[in-house]
Amino acid sequence: MHARSLAQPLAQAPERPDFDALYESTSELAFRVLGAMGVRDHELDDALQDVFVIAHRRLGDFRGASRPSTWVAGIAVRVAHDYRRRHARKPSEPLEPHAPGLVAAGNGPDTSAMRTEALRAVMSFIEGLPETQRDVFVLAELEQQTAPEIAQALGVPLNTVYSRLRLARAHFEAWVASRGDER
Repeated sequence: MHARSLAQPLAQAPERPDFDALYESTSELAFRVLGAMGVRDHELDDALQDVFVIAHRRLGDFRGASRPSTWVAGIAVRVAHDYRRRHARKPSEPLEPHAPGLVAAGNGPDTSAMRTEALRAVMSFIEGLPETQRDVFVLAELEQQTAPEIAQALGVPLNTVYSRLRLARAHFEAWVASRGDER
């Protein structure tokens, strides 16, 4: 048996991602996740730096069990939680659309203003979700990550992701219906 185990090829350890390449490929994702999770505009740059300080420090721990973007998204969610906890003791500021690409270029000032207002409303909805639902809603609906990727990023069971996402989507549908009554 010993000779047989020696004859089997050794499993290759996953290659450690290059930090510069990791930053280049995931910084926009991390920025969008931080913004969508409620990190204030004036703190986004600091929060983004925190994400990549953690990623750099833990790069040796990355085992390739998930895609690098999933790993960074999980770090961004945890950093956003830290920033939100800091603000729990301070008066709330309104969320502003801040991530590039979230507000599409309009055909004119009226269209742009309507899109910006719609984004503010959605961001307000997201801020009102329970934290666990917010996490999966942002990663699934805004970042288009799959449920298995979200489970990996958040370190929760896959069925938990499905359950939280179902609840968040139900809240969103009710919120949209209630806004239709306002118009």
